[in-house]
Amino acid sequence: MLKIAIIGGGSSYSPELVEGIINRYAQLPVTELALVDVESGREKVNIIADLTRRMLKKKGLEQVNVSVHFELDDAIRGASFVLTQLRVGQLAARAADERLGLKYGRLGQETTGVGGFAKALRTIPVMLNVARKVEELAPDAFIINFTNPAGIVTEAVSRYSNAKIIGLCNVPVNMHHMIAGMLDAPWDDVQLRFAGLNHLVWVHQVTCRGEDVTKQVIDQLCDGQSLTMNNIKDMPWSPQFLRALNAIPCPYHRYYWQTPQMLAEEQEKAKNGHEGTRAEQVMKVEAELFALYADPHLAHKPEQLSFRGGAYYSEVAVELISAIHNNSGKNLVVNCRNNGSIHGLPDDAVVEVNCLVDAQGAHPLVFGKLPPLMNGLTQQIKAFERLTIEAAVHGDRNQALLALLGNPLVGDVATAEALLDEVLTLNKPWLPQFSSAR
Repeated sequence: MLKIAIIGGGSSYSPELVEGIINRYAQLPVTELALVDVESGREKVNIIADLTRRMLKKKGLEQVNVSVHFELDDAIRGASFVLTQLRVGQLAARAADERLGLKYGRLGQETTGVGGFAKALRTIPVMLNVARKVEELAPDAFIINFTNPAGIVTEAVSRYSNAKIIGLCNVPVNMHHMIAGMLDAPWDDVQLRFAGLNHLVWVHQVTCRGEDVTKQVIDQLCDGQSLTMNNIKDMPWSPQFLRALNAIPCPYHRYYWQTPQMLAEEQEKAKNGHEGTRAEQVMKVEAELFALYADPHLAHKPEQLSFRGGAYYSEVAVELISAIHNNSGKNLVVNCRNNGSIHGLPDDAVVEVNCLVDAQGAHPLVFGKLPPLMNGLTQQIKAFERLTIEAAVHGDRNQALLALLGNPLVGDVATAEALLDEVLTLNKPWLPQFSSAR
């Protein structure tokens, strides 16, 4: 028996994941896919379930049972893996987060700034409930977390439950593909050394067929090549900066190191009735996707899903599940407990680093100390993350205020206080832990 439960099974990403499972069926002979969603998502999850059955049938895999659930217990019971891709408050809450940040002249989306903060407050209690169910009903199962903000959510579950959890993001695999393309080399010939936090990670070394080619890649970036993913386009980093950094920043560093330009872009999009914030763009894409998914003749992942973001989502998920299930010891970049990998961070802090993955889970490779500039930003964001976790778990308004103040995308006391008031008011239906907070 190899049962995979997908919490948030009605997500538009699910066909991507299903395609990956189908393509790796020889390595992962899945017997059941249990799709879980909330009652308000009943129509969407049933559409996904029907499409999943058609995709399986097309490949001659009708023996895989596809079940739909609106409660956690039956879905989780007996599962080997529990994949989490949930969104408390749906996309409307994300859109409100983005608009709130812009109202105060601040950046933020579902992992950065006030947007990442608000989403974490909504999400952590729900994820801890999932973790408690896994502890009770499938204690040997691994939670594979894609829910954003992935690093914060994974650390909250790791620190406040006994469930086994590994966080995943598609940014490292995107960077791997793009850098391999820049080098005109096969994927398997290129190795990248990552270290940092989720959406705050750097490539510190690139090797190709055993040769260190980091300088060559940096030179190509200095010559105008860029990394574009998840609808975040790198503005060209200056050659002087890249060579001084001597590493390759992920696109999310734009939020911190190109803040004025990024803010101007987001403000312009928000004013544009056709474009809107990223969440508002995604709402339009999802409406189109579910119209396609509902077509009874569709039996494959449609090309339009690429516009949703999340490229290589299935690749990283299935690679990780396979490495655990088959005890392969594969080198993968995941979010897990630091355990001494990045010096200067607590052992229980979740970091994004290269790990060897086997049946016991993810074993982080030792990286050492981050260079001073990277260490300073990493320490500040990690402090924000840990304060946010404490606020979410305990409904502690004081910790919440300090978290926002500590985020470099917020930056002053008056703004932090005003943002916190609005976050707690806008999200009151999803933040019962704050109901008695003063």
